[in-house]
Amino acid sequence: MKLGVYTALVADRSLEEALKYLTAKGIRVVELGSGGYSGTAHANPDELLHDGKKLAAMRDLLKKYDTEISALNCSGNPAHPQKDIAQKAHEDYEKTILLAEKLGVKKIITFSGCPGDSPSSQLQNWVTCFWPPEVWGKILDYQWNDVLIPYWEKAIKFAEDHGIRVCIELIAGFCVYNPETLLKLRAAVGNTLGANLDLSHLFWQGADPTEVIRALGPAVFHFHAKDTRVEPFNAARNGVLDPKHFKEGLARSWNHCTVGYGHDALVWKDIIRTLRMVGYDDVISIEHEDPLMSTDEGLTKAIDFLNGILIVEQPQGMWWV
Repeated sequence: MKLGVYTALVADRSLEEALKYLTAKGIRVVELGSGGYSGTAHANPDELLHDGKKLAAMRDLLKKYDTEISALNCSGNPAHPQKDIAQKAHEDYEKTILLAEKLGVKKIITFSGCPGDSPSSQLQNWVTCFWPPEVWGKILDYQWNDVLIPYWEKAIKFAEDHGIRVCIELIAGFCVYNPETLLKLRAAVGNTLGANLDLSHLFWQGADPTEVIRALGPAVFHFHAKDTRVEPFNAARNGVLDPKHFKEGLARSWNHCTVGYGHDALVWKDIIRTLRMVGYDDVISIEHEDPLMSTDEGLTKAIDFLNGILIVEQPQGMWWV
């Protein structure tokens, strides 16, 4: 396993400044934003696909700092009910695949997307219950069978044609948010689609991290290292469904935090061991979204914490894989 960083946390720096900063901390693997919510600070397909000099300069920088790219991240909503938003996300997706192919990167990261509740909707509708009756009988059927699966059948074919695997992040607000929904979409469109597993989104849902990993198994294509703390007093009063803004951390039922500040080392050791047992021996990409720590403090603590528990050597005869 190798420790990496999702460079959204240093999007205010140039790529060279980001690489200089990260390699000084021992990081030699990066995940770069290439569209959607991730921005394009470090991998802009509109520039790199059409300017050979800029593409060559990027390759030279990666070589100079002895750094590789684990994935390109273009997370957006290609199923958005507003067609212009959906089309922009789809274009970001296709351009990211083309850029990944040019760079020799084999994985891209995005979201499944979430439609509205009908063809006339203007906003997405994340359904998390089966009642009242129209939810199960109409909304979910429309979202999955009329929009999501047809879209991804075509989108995955494009990825396959260019030799790229698609990592869908399991996240609240979108149709794929847990192992069951990821595996449902994967069964419908094929094994080129897998998971970018960020357990911070599963912790607050009450899922057990090792059971999540076991359920996904070989469908884990990429891994984000980010933690979540369920705030016991607030959750005891209001449960864990919480739409309050992250700025209201004192009142929220859960908050994202630096790795090790939501769950202790034993939990994270079990996570790393279980990843290895299901055959994942790839990048652990740190994502920083802790509002109580600066970028530098949060990243430094996460690196120190994870370096102490990563399994980096392949044992002989892993009979359980």
